[in-house]
Amino acid sequence: MTIFGWPEIWNGPNAPHKPTDGFVEEARHEQEVRFKIISGMVRDFPNQVGIAYTPDDFRRLHGEGKFAIFISLLNAYPLGNDLNQLDLWAARGMRMFGFSYIGNNAWSDSSRPLPFFNDSADALEGLSPIGQQAVQRLNDLGVIIDVSQMSTKALEQVAQLSRTPMVASHSAPRASVDIPRNLSDKELQLIKNSGGVVQVVGFPAYLRPLSQPTQDKLNALRARFDLPPLPNLAMALMPGDAIIAAWPEQKFGEYAQGLYGILEEEPKATLKDWGDAIDYTVRKIGIDHVGISSDFNDGGGLQGWDNVGDIRNVTAELIQRGYSEADIAKLWGGNFLRVWDQVQQAAKPLANR
Repeated sequence: MTIFGWPEIWNGPNAPHKPTDGFVEEARHEQEVRFKIISGMVRDFPNQVGIAYTPDDFRRLHGEGKFAIFISLLNAYPLGNDLNQLDLWAARGMRMFGFSYIGNNAWSDSSRPLPFFNDSADALEGLSPIGQQAVQRLNDLGVIIDVSQMSTKALEQVAQLSRTPMVASHSAPRASVDIPRNLSDKELQLIKNSGGVVQVVGFPAYLRPLSQPTQDKLNALRARFDLPPLPNLAMALMPGDAIIAAWPEQKFGEYAQGLYGILEEEPKATLKDWGDAIDYTVRKIGIDHVGISSDFNDGGGLQGWDNVGDIRNVTAELIQRGYSEADIAKLWGGNFLRVWDQVQQAAKPLANR
């Protein structure tokens, strides 16, 4: 039983973090288009696919040999300042919600702020007032809170405020690659303490540090653009220098194209790298709090696990590492389904909200 391939209604746009009516309207239109695509797929192919509104739905659809769609929304940006949008999307089938993506927004700081959009680290000191209110609203609605993209302070505040388990839907331990997008040991422990799950993601740059030849190429690129040598690996993976905010659009475009072109040439991490991250996370927080994620739609894919056709290779890697059949079942969705059950059981009926 696999659960790592849920659709995300949106994870953008990468727009300035202070919403304007026009930006929010555009983002809402994008999410409506994606929801119509999902709804149309279910309507037109009822014998092949269905939406899982509950864990029991998921199990039933799996038993019927159908694809089970689990709807997740990532990034509060299109919601503006309207907390009631959470109720609307929960009624439509949303069962997991992540506050932020790349760049801060009005609800939460991101683990990857964007200086060229005038972001700064911990601009909100974690969650804003509406972000804090959203934690209780999501708990009441029976929606899982996804902390994968949050800043450390925001994740810590969710841990304090939420009465339900948290999920990091697609993350890796910071011990693999020391970047803020990955989870520190403290963050792993907070997720475990909530009863939650860390879904270790098959995303190459999060599993193995960039090779020295690639870092050398990036430093040569930075020198051409009068930037200092790389201060850390996070700056290697995206344009993050504050000075970029003052660059003309064309200059920024040329730099970004060069950076991502160099990153494309980096050899992919392997299933062994991913397996090492799984082992580390299991050692730190236990087999009951670890799962699997691919992130194929947004840059995931490893040597040996490049698409869904390679899934058996993942299971083989786990078997070779000594994981039992029961352990593998937990990793391949069992732990996530347990959390989903717990979150839905903690929801409050409308009359009691």
